[in-house]
Amino acid sequence: MIDRDRLARLRASEEDRFVEQHPRSAALAARARGGLLAGVPMPWMTRWPGAFPVSVASASGGRLVDVDGHEFVDLCLGDTGAMTGHALPAVTTAVAERIAAGATAMLPSEDAAWVGEELTRRFGLPAWQLAISATDANRFVLRFARHLTGRPRVAVMDWCYHGTVDESLAVLDADGRVVPRPGALGPQVDVAETTAVVPFNDLDALERRLAEGDVACLLMEPALTNIGIVLPEPGYLDGVREVTRRHGVLLVVDETHTMCAGPGGATAAWGLEPDLLVVGKAIGGGIPCAAYGVSVEIAERLNGPMLGHEIDVAGVGGTLTGSALALTAIRSTLTHALRPEDFEVAVPLAERFADGVAEVIAEHGLPWHVQRLGCRAEYWFCPPPRDGAAAAAAVDEDLEGLLHLWCLNRGVLLTPFHNMALLCPAHTEADVDRHTEVFAEAVAALT
Repeated sequence: MIDRDRLARLRASEEDRFVEQHPRSAALAARARGGLLAGVPMPWMTRWPGAFPVSVASASGGRLVDVDGHEFVDLCLGDTGAMTGHALPAVTTAVAERIAAGATAMLPSEDAAWVGEELTRRFGLPAWQLAISATDANRFVLRFARHLTGRPRVAVMDWCYHGTVDESLAVLDADGRVVPRPGALGPQVDVAETTAVVPFNDLDALERRLAEGDVACLLMEPALTNIGIVLPEPGYLDGVREVTRRHGVLLVVDETHTMCAGPGGATAAWGLEPDLLVVGKAIGGGIPCAAYGVSVEIAERLNGPMLGHEIDVAGVGGTLTGSALALTAIRSTLTHALRPEDFEVAVPLAERFADGVAEVIAEHGLPWHVQRLGCRAEYWFCPPPRDGAAAAAAVDEDLEGLLHLWCLNRGVLLTPFHNMALLCPAHTEADVDRHTEVFAEAVAALT
């Protein structure tokens, strides 16, 4: 239903507009190409629409200002890292005071016990450890799972996302074989040797694969997010828990993105019972940190190894992990943000976002769809997919690129490699309505 020639003309016009509006960002991007690989400090930054990345000058609450002085409604929020809103004042103050008193000493600080207790209160698991990122936390819990079960493989969902964990960069090909995810650079070993892959929302496939007896744990998000929001079908997550228990497979829930479901993520909101749980990004208010929790049984079984003389070379932890700075950031963030009252503001905003997009889609008779999980919402150029492979097949990079650039040129930032919006308490109904207005203009121009 989309005229591809018209789409290409619109994209070219928006590219010209972008370059004209961002001379300072263009100059900084040209300079960065002289000293930074790919011209950016982190390669994903190349995924933003436009001929070069916009350089940020400041960000506060739900707004961002670039070096050319343009203000944006920021619906990306650091791809969840700033889910609280940017520059939360209480966190800014606490972090500044902590830095002045010493950021890292390889010793616990006064905040440590509080952080463990609060994570237990929110997510239900009784024992916690810290990590610098959710990627690291996932790596650590996979080591624990293999150690405890004596089994070699990890199971993941097809087209999942768990950071840069090697075992998770795997998908199923058209013949059902485990192969590296497209784009994965230099797999250290054949992922078919380390990883079992099953489709999301398919209990029969999970049952068949776990019955082979070689899987240590299933690492999964309660809802897929990084291939677009794919929600679990009724009864699916209960079925996953039953199947994993029956086959002696540990269940690891990664809540790094799905914490958008509420203060205790989907685990608390949906009554899940994981053996291990990982959460990252948002809990530090922008300071790099993550945490992983374990059940009573797993804690008892790990106490010996964790107190062992050679734990420093066990492949778990890191010199800056669990620093005083990270613990202060987590304590301040969880004290002042990501609380029930914060979600009571952010979730209705996400509902308003989804409703506005749905109205535009219906007005133009498009076979598109908008999906929501808590304070996160995302639109698809297809009916709602039920698994990751269907979601991946529906990606339309040309259409996505135009809509992202159209929004950016009109003061609205979406997450660059999704059609995703994340809402925080600092956003307003007017911010949401601005996106709806811009989205409606783009769709009208296309159709």
